[in-house]
Amino acid sequence: MSTRMSTLQGSVVVVTGAAGDLGRPTVEALAAAGATVIAAGRDRKRLDEVVAIAPDRVIASVVDLLDEPATVEWGAELVRQHGRVDGLLHLVGGWRGGRGIVEGDLADWEFLQANLIRTLQHATRALHEPIGKSPRGRMAIVSTTGLDKPSATNAAYLTAKAGAEMWLRSVAASYKDTDAAAAIVRILALVTPAMQAEKPDGYKKFTPVAELATWMVQLFDRPADEVNGSIETMKP
Repeated sequence: MSTRMSTLQGSVVVVTGAAGDLGRPTVEALAAAGATVIAAGRDRKRLDEVVAIAPDRVIASVVDLLDEPATVEWGAELVRQHGRVDGLLHLVGGWRGGRGIVEGDLADWEFLQANLIRTLQHATRALHEPIGKSPRGRMAIVSTTGLDKPSATNAAYLTAKAGAEMWLRSVAASYKDTDAAAAIVRILALVTPAMQAEKPDGYKKFTPVAELATWMVQLFDRPADEVNGSIETMKP
C-alpha cells in the first residue's frame, strides 16, 4: 500500500465518533491533507479538544446520531454551511459481550445495534445525496476480522458488525456507476500510541490507529470502482 497522502484541499469530510481513539488521528490526517474536517459527536468538550488538533481546518459539530430527524437536519445544515460534503468516515464504535448465547444479556445487543448499526443508518441516509454528487465522495467504516470466526461469547457484537457491513455494502450498491464509493476495512483491534508505549512488546496483531487513519485518507485518491463495495483486511 502506498504511503503517499491524498490532497484534499477544498473537500469537506465528516468524521463521526471524532473524539475517539481512531477519530482523533483520522481528523489529524484529513486536516494535514487539506480537508475541512467536520468533527462530529455528542460531547462538545471532547470535540473542542479535537478541534485543537488543527483549529484552521477542524470544525466541531454536535449531533445525536440516534435521533434521525436531528441527524437529517444536521446533514442539511452542513451542506448549507459548506456547499458540499465529500466524505463520511463513520467511526462510532462500542463493544459489549463476554458471555454465552443463553448467559448473555440482550441489552448488550440493544446497545450495539444502536451504536454500530442505527447511527450508521442515520448518518448515511442524511449524507447520501451530497456524497453521491461529489466527484470523489467516500464513505467508510471499520469492521472486525472476528466475522470470519464467530464465537458464542461475542455473538451480539459480531451480529451488529455484520449488520453494519451489509448496510454499507447496500449503500455501495446505490453508488454504482457514480464517482462515489463506500468501503469497509476489517481489523482485529486497534492500538494507540499510549498502549504501545505502555507495552512495547504487546499488541503485535493490532492495527496502529495512525495506519488506519492513513488508509482512510487514501480512499479519496483511489478509483471509485476499486473502492466501492470493497472489504479489505488490514494487518499490522
